[in-house]
Amino acid sequence: MTENPIRTGVIGVGSMGQHHVRVYDELDEVDLVGVADADAEKASKIAEEYETRAVEVQGLVEDVDAVSIAVPTPYHYETAMTCIEHGIHVLIEKPIAASRSEGEELIEAAEANDVLMQVGHIERFNPAVTALNKVVDTEDIVAIHAERLGPPPKREIHDNVVIDLMIHDVDIVLSLTGDEPATVQSAGTRKNRYGTATLQFESGIVATLIASRLTQRKVRKLQITTEENFIELDYLDKTVDIHRRSAPEFVKRESGMQYRHESVIERPQIDNGEPLKAELSEFVESIRTGTIPRVNGEDGLRAFELVTEIDEKSGIQAGE
Repeated sequence: MTENPIRTGVIGVGSMGQHHVRVYDELDEVDLVGVADADAEKASKIAEEYETRAVEVQGLVEDVDAVSIAVPTPYHYETAMTCIEHGIHVLIEKPIAASRSEGEELIEAAEANDVLMQVGHIERFNPAVTALNKVVDTEDIVAIHAERLGPPPKREIHDNVVIDLMIHDVDIVLSLTGDEPATVQSAGTRKNRYGTATLQFESGIVATLIASRLTQRKVRKLQITTEENFIELDYLDKTVDIHRRSAPEFVKRESGMQYRHESVIERPQIDNGEPLKAELSEFVESIRTGTIPRVNGEDGLRAFELVTEIDEKSGIQAGE
């Protein structure tokens, strides 16, 4: 452990929160002070596994510099506000809150209390996305297509597929375009366990997004069409394939003239690091240096507002 480590804790140690505990335990610049959860037995089990303490939220905020908040979305506001008012830096798992007004109040409170707020949009820290940002920096994007599909989960999830899954791709699209969509169209079915959205930007970029909890294969892909190239990103494999402009030609063979269209595929070398570890390391570094996080409160609120609009518009068709 480094000198003067950042004292951290985790509130909510369910399927995601316990990974925050694991990563904090691995980081040299962090002192994992304790964990809190509404399920005291679960908190005690996780605390014992990582040789830390299981405490109530009020007790935890007295002893930490920063926390990860991984409780269900309806409790984001109350939990985060308690921490912020105690001067604690917060990383809130997406979405930022359960409503726009709650998100706005959290951002205002963080600024008033001079604390750092980061929102847990983990795909921003996927090494493939980091590589993609460098690739598209000089590209003229025409269209973006995202698929985030999978089978029904075995655990209870409070948010539907648009709020829980599509929000990842919405955040990536907003970061790539640097703009808000001019028009939003969407459709959903089975209570929005399957949803689609089409976003049109003033720049002319069209983004189509599909999210599903009814598809019997896990898919996490992003495709970008540019004026010059076609780029495919696989979040699961952490790969980026760049299909460079190809040259069609007719080739003379014994059987006669044949059409050939060769394409050149480039695959940049990508670090295979864990996105969550990169995310939490940057959170801690932002606290140390006083820098703005890659995904701050305003970013989290923009993504939430857009998926809320998508969800509301698709809800008309989302019934059983």
